[in-house]
Amino acid sequence: MPQLDTSTWFTTIMTMLLTLYLIMQLKLLNMNPYQLPLTKNPSLQTHSTRWQPKWTKTCLPHSQPQQF
Repeated sequence: MPQLDTSTWFTTIMTMLLTLYLIMQLKLLNMNPYQLPLTKNPSLQTHSTRWQPKWTKTCLPHSQPQQF
């Protein structure tokens, strides 16, 4: 049975790692950094829901004592 030639494995693996590193660097270079969202004036926001003008109170069943 012939021996497996591993003499080029180091070069192949190192070249692959270098290529992956360069590809990742190029991808990160094209990404935009996180930008803080602009502050919005709450009075200028409009809602198209029918319940916007009024507040509703949601009570869970166990939040109040039971009434008999």
